[in-house]
Amino acid sequence: MEMAPSSSRFKLYDQFELLEFPDKYVVKPVESPEEGFSVDRRDGNIKPLDENASSANPTKVSTIYGVGGTIRLLAGTYLLVVTSREEVGNFLGFPIFRVTAMNFLPCNEAVRFATAQEKKDETYFRTLLQALETTPGLYFSYETDLTLNLQRRCKLAEGWKRKPMWKQADPRYVWNWHLLEELIECKLDGFIIPLLQGNILFFIFFIFCLSYQVAELKLKNSPAVISIISRRCTRRLGTRMWRRGANLEGDAANFVESEQIVEINGFKFSLLQVRGSIPLIWEQIVDLSYKPRLKINKHEETPKVVQRHFHDLCQRYGEIIAVDLTDQHGDEGELSKAYATEMEKLPDVRYVSFDFHQICGTTNFDNLRVLYEQIGDEFEKQGYFLVDADENILEEQKGVIRSNCIDCLDRTNVTQSYMGQKSVNLQLQRIEVFDSTDCISTFEDDYTKFRTIWAEQGDEVSLQYAGTYALKGDLVRYGKQTMTGAIKDGLSAMSRYYLNNFQDGVRQDALDLISGRYTVGTHSPSQLQPIGSQPSFLPVASALLIGGVTVTSFTIHQAGRNTQQYLASALWAGVTAGVVAMIKANGRHLCSRPRLCHLI
Repeated sequence: MEMAPSSSRFKLYDQFELLEFPDKYVVKPVESPEEGFSVDRRDGNIKPLDENASSANPTKVSTIYGVGGTIRLLAGTYLLVVTSREEVGNFLGFPIFRVTAMNFLPCNEAVRFATAQEKKDETYFRTLLQALETTPGLYFSYETDLTLNLQRRCKLAEGWKRKPMWKQADPRYVWNWHLLEELIECKLDGFIIPLLQGNILFFIFFIFCLSYQVAELKLKNSPAVISIISRRCTRRLGTRMWRRGANLEGDAANFVESEQIVEINGFKFSLLQVRGSIPLIWEQIVDLSYKPRLKINKHEETPKVVQRHFHDLCQRYGEIIAVDLTDQHGDEGELSKAYATEMEKLPDVRYVSFDFHQICGTTNFDNLRVLYEQIGDEFEKQGYFLVDADENILEEQKGVIRSNCIDCLDRTNVTQSYMGQKSVNLQLQRIEVFDSTDCISTFEDDYTKFRTIWAEQGDEVSLQYAGTYALKGDLVRYGKQTMTGAIKDGLSAMSRYYLNNFQDGVRQDALDLISGRYTVGTHSPSQLQPIGSQPSFLPVASALLIGGVTVTSFTIHQAGRNTQQYLASALWAGVTAGVVAMIKANGRHLCSRPRLCHLI
């Protein structure tokens, strides 16, 4: 364990040597090599280094930048290490890094004694670990905790900063929380890096000159820094189609806390907003259709699920305004009505339905003023958090807006960016940088840059949940749809379709494994078989479909020549229609499905 020399703040080791021996891995901090530990490559047992440590030459030496924890599978343990990082900026004076590469090191020599089925299952689990190695949007700091928002940080006791980093962190936002157990048991506090999944964007302004590189725009000579930090909750971690709604504990899918921080003239402002899936028990199972049907599960626990969800939010944030951006017709309309019915039972939470597509369409971003007219007074009463240069608390945020659409991505991000803009105006008027008639939108170039940061935030959140960039990004960037943006949205929509139908089953299994929702058992039959391991007939069906269409087209072209060609055309048309019907009827079985956990 290491403490920062200039203060009583806890500090992690920030660079390590990884020494690989035939029988073990050894991890040593570069600045304190005597404080390292070893991991047995046979069984994954962790031991602190002692004076009798092996003096043999390692087979390989490399540099790593953090230890993310361990996970036990059927044949042994895997050690997660950060092999590459990128510094992305400073948060409250402390360097922040993004993980650019990480690796699970195998400690599983016992695999040679495993049964054939165990080896098969271990191979699948290894596939899941490989998928996790490319997880986007993981951030960390060696000197400060990233999981707590500014208001919570400033209200904690002074001794909090001296605690190990993993004790400071909020477990719900630590991506690798379930990998830390063994490191904690071995008291390796100086090595344990809590990883935050979300995004952290830093921009330096000269009110408001927005760029990671300082742009020399002199507006009222008030230099400022704006940061947007998004924290993804791990309690219902998952992919777009395989994690919808809430679980029985009230944890919502795609729940993200977003914090907009403005630092100017010694003041620090913080605005919190949250997003999350509609907290009912519902699903939207992929079936090869472009937009699968929504299904609301009639569960007796539904009222309690909604109550638990909002009770937790009220405990953490205060007053809640629930803004529902879904359509008021079709499947979305039915889901919205069910949500509204449950919200009537919660008199302490204000529910507002706003049909984004009907009112804003694809071009009228400014029509969000209709929503602001409904909730603006309460939003301004909720306020924001404000501290001065001496860390005296001048204002506290008394509640948050909880926004949702169906995915809580595209419409939600447009709305949150609008509310962020409104709050910035109020904040700068509060300290008289703006007068009562000023607003950020009057500075055209700077307003565009401000919206860009929110568009990038939307892209990052979308990549983590849906696997693609956000749609409607142009509404955030420019306030209207552009032709380039429309083409980009079309490509992203096609990518979402492919990923959701043919890849996300495996990705969901990987997330269930890392979040601790699924635990590998070593003394039980294969656990992969019961939950949908059906063989996929999609390649055969696709080949028949393409072949049928091709032959049908050719024979129809030739059909005028004789009756035999006409009959062949009819035959192949029938085969093609049959294949289409077969694919449609069995769409769910042809898609990639999770094999480890059920939906709820």
